Amino acid sequence: MVDTDRITGAARALGGEVQGVVGGLAGSDRDSVAGRLREAQGNAENLYGQAKDAVRHAADEVSDHAADAYDRGRRYAWEGHQKSTEWPHASLVVAGLVGFGLGLLVSKL
Repeated sequence: MVDTDRITGAARALGGEVQGVVGGLAGSDRDSVAGRLREAQGNAENLYGQAKDAVRHAADEVSDHAADAYDRGRRYAWEGHQKSTEWPHASLVVAGLVGFGLGLLVSKL
């Protein structure tokens, strides 16, 4: 989705460019300078809209990656739970070994 600042900025820049050219052709320095100023404002507004679009796009991608990671984590946790219910004795042995290892680490400190 294109940001409205990009659209209005491009329109303002085009209008300013036309005003600057017409003012220059007519010999009106005031119109020429006003047109160039309006063109610069339009370009700045367009760049601001582009920056907002880039940030919005990056936020959407981060959100998508976070949702994927959450789904993978849920799936792995569920698979682990299923394995622990299939082999409860193995789960107890692994938990005991982890506890023993932690106990050794704590006793060394």
